[in-house]
Amino acid sequence: MSDNLFASRHSLAHITAAAVEELWPDAKFGVGPVVENGFYYDIDLGSTKISEDDFEKIEAKMRQIIEQAHPFERSEAPIDEAIAWAEESDQTYKRELLSDLKRAGTTVFSELDTDELGLDGGSNGVDKVSFYKSGDFVDLCRGPHVSDTSAVGAFKLVKVAGAYWRGDESRPQMQRLYGVAFDTQEELDQYLTSVEEAKKRDHRKLGKELDLYTTSNMVGPGLPLFTPRGTVLRELLADYSNQLRQEFGFEKIWTPHITKIDLYKKSGHWDKFGDELLLVKSQETSDEFVMKPMNCPHHTQIFDSSPRSYKDLPIRYLDTTTVYRDEKTGELGGLSRVRSITQDDSHVFCTEEQIGEEIANLLKAAQDLYSSIDMDLRVRLSYRDEGEGYLGDQSLWESAQSQLKTVVVASGMEFFEESGEAAFYGPKIDFMAMDALGREHQVATVQLDFVLPRRFELGYIDSDGSSKPPVMIHSALLGSIERFLSVFIEHTGGVFPFWIAPEQVRIITISDSVDDYVDEITKVLRKIRFDKPVENNKLRFGVDNKNGSVSKKIKSAIGLKVPIQFIVGPRDKDSREISVRTNEGETKISFDEIENYILSQG
Repeated sequence: MSDNLFASRHSLAHITAAAVEELWPDAKFGVGPVVENGFYYDIDLGSTKISEDDFEKIEAKMRQIIEQAHPFERSEAPIDEAIAWAEESDQTYKRELLSDLKRAGTTVFSELDTDELGLDGGSNGVDKVSFYKSGDFVDLCRGPHVSDTSAVGAFKLVKVAGAYWRGDESRPQMQRLYGVAFDTQEELDQYLTSVEEAKKRDHRKLGKELDLYTTSNMVGPGLPLFTPRGTVLRELLADYSNQLRQEFGFEKIWTPHITKIDLYKKSGHWDKFGDELLLVKSQETSDEFVMKPMNCPHHTQIFDSSPRSYKDLPIRYLDTTTVYRDEKTGELGGLSRVRSITQDDSHVFCTEEQIGEEIANLLKAAQDLYSSIDMDLRVRLSYRDEGEGYLGDQSLWESAQSQLKTVVVASGMEFFEESGEAAFYGPKIDFMAMDALGREHQVATVQLDFVLPRRFELGYIDSDGSSKPPVMIHSALLGSIERFLSVFIEHTGGVFPFWIAPEQVRIITISDSVDDYVDEITKVLRKIRFDKPVENNKLRFGVDNKNGSVSKKIKSAIGLKVPIQFIVGPRDKDSREISVRTNEGETKISFDEIENYILSQG
């Protein structure tokens, strides 16, 4: 964000508050910071509630203020004088902020408070604060602002929501009025268009419309239930991910869904993530169990179950399974944040000399998968920062980070580096996928781990007869399948590639007189298999021979985004043809052309 755009958005927050004050003179104000794509202001109007119906008159008042070109005039005042101003203006929230500034400096403020008020941190009370005046409106603020109210860009109010004062549920609930703002009207229009498109593609909306998954209060939040159609997506994506890695020597294993707490105490996950684990108590023994939150500690136990030689390495395990995490209820949403997380998880145990080739194989698998669903990838090299909480010696981290970068550079993939994004046991390659709306999502991951093998005292006998710890490479191509599906559904808008469409063909009958001909067609369809990208992918089709008009049947198929509709009537039966309807138009094929036509779509 440019400095000018930041100042423009900040100024629009003040103009919004000024407009609200003109319309509701008793308004009391909290803070009004700049946020992504715009700004907001927290407002208390007592029993009066702002609704979207009020946006037009608020925007009209804002435009009047903008046209008047009031200069933004900065002034400073001693803290006691500022408190007196807040009391005289009956601005109770501003008075609280100022009193806290006087008493304890900035240590009592949240990040957004600090940003809006222009505080620099520290525990000593402050002596002086700054104000900005535009027209008759005065606000406590550091700035920056544009020169005058006419110098702001294009804007629109978009939402009002409840927000507890200073994020405390025990405090009053204010109304948070959001606006978006850009330098030009064209940029604003483009943004608003993308927002509307995103609403149409919302995976929660499409998940219901396309009958992909459902939720149940009796099952619980964050525990989605997948229908037959949604299960097709899950299983085909998992099969494809497994297939790509099996081509590089990965073998399937299976691990239980619960484990004794001891396993995660040994791995370090208990100390790091103990409050996110779902606990299970045995009624038979005194053992304490948890629902597994990840698979890597389990995989170490399979590796450790037999003596290993350098000749055995690399050993590659593949385990597509569900793990469980006690996510906060308020953070759960659709498929993007759930408590039951299905991972296409895999782990490699190898020597240090084998790291480069193993990671290169995983990079290739990820590129193949995402190219098949038309999503561009780039790599984020996620390193540790100077913070605490990382396991292992600094020298191991430096070595791991250097080796990851070397492999990525050799792959030719676009990449960037970012500190503070590593796992607690090692650095990562995070794959960032761009969707159809230009949004970037972290999807696949490859993680290099020198720590966990040492914590579990894993070893192999090297060529010189000494025992050495293996290197562990964690990877997932989809990551959380649920979260990936939220991205994939929105990326495609529910118009899935033909090979993965839950229902690829629907036969629509015009009358009962064609039932015998439909039986012949279905016999052909049942035999069709696809080899790419997923091997032995069976054709999925349905028959709509219910009573009702053909137009209603077609509308139903279109609503479920079935890519091919075979419309069969008496004339088609007599001529041994089929009327075919797709998004591209309509055509006719002969009975003998069915298989070749279908295979050409895949």
